[in-house]
Amino acid sequence: MRNAGRARTTPYHRAPRVIRVARENLVLPENGRSADDLLAEIARLRRDDLQVRGGKVTAYVYDTGRPEVHDAAARAYFEMLEVNTLDPTAFPSVVAMEKQVVGAVAELLGGGPHTPGIFTSGGTESIMLAVKAARDARRVAGTPRVVVPVTAHPAFHKAAHYLGVEVTPVPVDPGTFRADTAAVAAAITPETVLVVASAPSYPQGVVDPVTDIAALAASRGVLCHVDACVGGWLLPWLAEAGAAVPPFDLSVPGVTSISCDLHKFGYAPKGASVVVFADPALRRAAYFASAAWPGYTVINATVQSSKSAGPLGGAWATLNALGRSGYLDLARSTLEATRRLVAGIGEIQGLRVLGEPESSLVAFTGEDGVDVFVLSDEARKLGWFLQPQLSYAGIPANLHVTVTGVTLAGVDAMLEVIAASAEAAKVRGPARIPEGLVEILASLDLDALDDATFTELAASVGVELGGEGQPEMAVVNTVLDALPAETREAILIRFLSAIYT
Repeated sequence: MRNAGRARTTPYHRAPRVIRVARENLVLPENGRSADDLLAEIARLRRDDLQVRGGKVTAYVYDTGRPEVHDAAARAYFEMLEVNTLDPTAFPSVVAMEKQVVGAVAELLGGGPHTPGIFTSGGTESIMLAVKAARDARRVAGTPRVVVPVTAHPAFHKAAHYLGVEVTPVPVDPGTFRADTAAVAAAITPETVLVVASAPSYPQGVVDPVTDIAALAASRGVLCHVDACVGGWLLPWLAEAGAAVPPFDLSVPGVTSISCDLHKFGYAPKGASVVVFADPALRRAAYFASAAWPGYTVINATVQSSKSAGPLGGAWATLNALGRSGYLDLARSTLEATRRLVAGIGEIQGLRVLGEPESSLVAFTGEDGVDVFVLSDEARKLGWFLQPQLSYAGIPANLHVTVTGVTLAGVDAMLEVIAASAEAAKVRGPARIPEGLVEILASLDLDALDDATFTELAASVGVELGGEGQPEMAVVNTVLDALPAETREAILIRFLSAIYT
């Protein structure tokens, strides 16, 4: 896959930052292997994975700190594993469970007992269905457009890419990071089918002015989707726990759909999300049916056709295992942990929290010689993962922390790690990019490189695909941060292709 000798002839070779990937190809055994043998192999493959429990990984995973809840969900997941949601008439349990799960979400988010919704595999699929519903429910003469704040999740760009919709990005306030309502108003055209607000936006954890944006959309005859994938199952409980949460759900006039991930702060196994609609006709516009073939009846509520009911069973079990009191207790501990984290980071020299988080998502940037990408690498050495976020639209590079139910028990330890890592980052100094590398990458025709050549190029600047342990990513992130978004995207696609080749 790579030619180490050839890579060393380039001017950019330096000590490698190793990115661990599994290299083994599956050789189908002549005879079946035992379950114990297979589980031992899985344990070996996972030896360098980030830990999913305990709160040291501050992104990607959500931990209640209650193992009995996760165990109940896993058992229910397994019980529903082989049930196929493709045909609800064949498996009535799917309909019963989905009605209960969607109903619980609708009730929490300002709906009623008959509010329609769909259980999906995750936030991206929920958003995909919301965009499809808007496109099909509001036909326009030209290319349909979606007005999206720059802090909105890239799932809207992905949905637009797949569905033939154009994205109109709008700026956010540079101090609060909330969507600029005036900019949204200016962006709406006769081709606009949907306006988006986030509750909260993932990067800085702030809630867009949903009331103003939804009213504006309604006055123009445009649908309004609230992306509450992160906050939908968190913000109502935070409000009940005493936090100041602005209106954001279906009770807000003009909000026509809202998405809520249960595999985030619902603490259900992946992938579990719900998209809820204010109007049954809008849900029908999200559906797909095809009778143009001689086979079985095709009617899909989601992007997928055949899929396991395991995630639905896991979500149903988690909601029932925790109940209202469980979620409220988790919200109280999450709120306390978030407040302590924000205050603690504010006391560390060289760090600054971005905005005023209204959820439990906290982002902080570095100043006075603290490179946040280097800080992240230093924290990894101490066993903690702080998620790097690249600069964009005037928002500086920063690190993201998702506070969950288990965080309170370790928030003091996290602050000690952040402080020590910030000090280490000062000593190390900023990540250094080989001179001229950014210009070369920006000018490369990446489509002309095969995966092997791209892997050699990565090795020439010290990034090798393979090896042991967690990688150092400061230089990689610094290079990406220096490139325009389109070039970043092209490199990331090639990187993904290379690690799976």
